[in-house]
Amino acid sequence: MAQGDYQDFVVVVTGASTGLGRAVAVEVASRGAKAVVINYARNRDDAEETARQVMAHGAEAVLVQGDVANDEDCRKIAEAARPYGRIDALFNNAGTTTFNTHANLDGVSADDFHKLYAVNVIGPYQMVRACRALLEAAPQPGAVVMTASIAGVTGIGSSVPYAASKGALNTMTLSLARALAPKIRVNSVCPGFIDTPWFGKGVGEAAAARVRENAAAGTPLKAASTAEDIAVSAVFLASPYSRHVTGETLMVDAGSHLGFAPLVAR
Repeated sequence: MAQGDYQDFVVVVTGASTGLGRAVAVEVASRGAKAVVINYARNRDDAEETARQVMAHGAEAVLVQGDVANDEDCRKIAEAARPYGRIDALFNNAGTTTFNTHANLDGVSADDFHKLYAVNVIGPYQMVRACRALLEAAPQPGAVVMTASIAGVTGIGSSVPYAASKGALNTMTLSLARALAPKIRVNSVCPGFIDTPWFGKGVGEAAAARVRENAAAGTPLKAASTAEDIAVSAVFLASPYSRHVTGETLMVDAGSHLGFAPLVAR
């Protein structure tokens, strides 16, 4: 990809206050985006820092607070792009998890499943629905990129509900890619471990450091991915360079999936 491939694009990024969402927002701004709608759920200070970095690249930044699990909030996020008349790319990045060993079935409640599915599955669906008309108004097919996970393909990760929700998101990517073509492309990016503050807050810094070391040692590329590493792949999926790509699940994990049997036949 090259500078300018997002020239004059209008982009919406959910969960953009930190981590991968911020990295995507800044990356599209650096590639010429006209405006970036920055959604955040709670932390406005972090979202304002994302906006500052976006504007430093010359793009307009529009902050919108909202929880994607709430359909009314999804419509509010989409409405923030309406003055521009279109949405060229929607990055459904907002997500949540719970931390629990997979064998501890009693450690997970039905409420855990409901909360994770509300944000990780229903939220992206509601965002696509809310943004559909503006995505279809883009001069080229509008692009949707789901932030899924290696967990959704291999059944690993922070908890069973998380892996299940990301698997559902990958399946929904296929369904929507069929349903919304030819006016909208829908793809998902599946990161492995991402070295972000979000992960450290979930398991603690000491545990995060160990996981970071193990991730680097255990991948064929000997690397622990940063948010920026994943962002460039996500941005590719919504760029003109992937204009003939839809319904694809792109693994961006430094090759860690190569050790998992479920992908042998892929």
